[in-house]
Amino acid sequence: MVNSRWSCLCVCIFCTTVFSENIDPGKQWGSWRGPVGTGIAPHGNPPTTWSEDENIRWKTPIPGSGHSTPVVWGDRIYVTTAIPHGEHIAAEFDRNHGAHDNVAPDRRFKFDILAINRRDGSVLWQKTLRDEQPHDGTHETGGWASASPITDGEHVFAYFGSSGLYCLTPDGEPVWEKDLGDMLTRHSHGEGSSTALHEDTLIVNWDHEGDSFVVALEKCTGREKWRKSRDEMTSWSSPLIVKHGKKTQVVIPATNRVRSYDLDNGDVLWECAGLSRNVVATPVAGHGLVFVANSYDWQAMLAIDLSKATGDITGTSAIVWTKDRHTPYVPSPLLYDDQLYYTKHLQAFVSSVDARTGKLHFGPERLKGIDLIFASPVAAAGHIYIVSRNGNTAVLKHGTEFKPIALNKLDDSFSASPVIVGRDLYLRGETHLYCISESKTK
Repeated sequence: MVNSRWSCLCVCIFCTTVFSENIDPGKQWGSWRGPVGTGIAPHGNPPTTWSEDENIRWKTPIPGSGHSTPVVWGDRIYVTTAIPHGEHIAAEFDRNHGAHDNVAPDRRFKFDILAINRRDGSVLWQKTLRDEQPHDGTHETGGWASASPITDGEHVFAYFGSSGLYCLTPDGEPVWEKDLGDMLTRHSHGEGSSTALHEDTLIVNWDHEGDSFVVALEKCTGREKWRKSRDEMTSWSSPLIVKHGKKTQVVIPATNRVRSYDLDNGDVLWECAGLSRNVVATPVAGHGLVFVANSYDWQAMLAIDLSKATGDITGTSAIVWTKDRHTPYVPSPLLYDDQLYYTKHLQAFVSSVDARTGKLHFGPERLKGIDLIFASPVAAAGHIYIVSRNGNTAVLKHGTEFKPIALNKLDDSFSASPVIVGRDLYLRGETHLYCISESKTK
């Protein structure tokens, strides 16, 4: 339910939408997949080479741990984290930074959000939104701050799954909070789905081993606009909001079905089978198509034609092409112009296909120097950026041929997806947030 202590603080002045109207579009990355939801920064042009001694404008320590991707609006960066506290807990955490047993933890965390100055990396403010012992465990490579925040410039939404959803002003003042219950994830592998925002509606997907649902909330108050039950087990994919014709749709891929909901009322517009268990990758959309994929029990990628999608589209012409090899599992695809790029996280392979036809351009190609990949690729100014948990970032030339142009090493491990705003590239590591820019060496 909505916490009455906070919900009364929401006033009408916060309900207008200024997305892309009152701000330079090159100064925002409001959700974790970027300003157009595909991983592309249309106005970005960051460096392609860097190291600890080159093109680092600033490097700011981030307390605690989290795989959530930062978001940027104007001159502020927002990042969420889970901070263990207590002397003995902190010492244990320092020895095993970012690694946790996938059993119920005997430790407390502060669930925090920080606002960071883009110019110099200084912390403008930090808020603890909840302080508790998590009720469930998480994967040994994960943590308790995997869902990314989201902002429209007037609100900042920090989401910690079972530890709450919070709406703040850009200055960190509370507006409302909502507790959706306790999620029970498959094998206690933890939570990871992020929220999605369109105009005045915030979408939360709650797929777990209990009663799964999707809920639409009024962004200014947290009031429920609609809620729909879902016959699904745990999934980690974030909702994709896409407009086609007169309908704005919420597309959520999962084990039993990929479903599209009417944003206005939650009615199912279309659905199809085809994916296996443990759906993690978030869809992307473009050219009238939606691309969904996963790779657990079997490998699958589907390109869905929204103009033909109505009812049950399994096995129909609405599925314009499919793939059954080398499809992504953890990282989400990247759509750049007419090309769809995707990676395999364990083998560090990258592939590219024609988005409209599925025709293979290249791949799977091994990314030399890249290890385990959790982050989703991003792109700008004709370059693709793929970061790894071993601290390396591969930079490729955008095109139909596989052309690596740089391999960059930093002293950190990266699971959060990169962020590109203007000439800056932001990388959130296990210990630091980096601003990579063509500037004097710090």
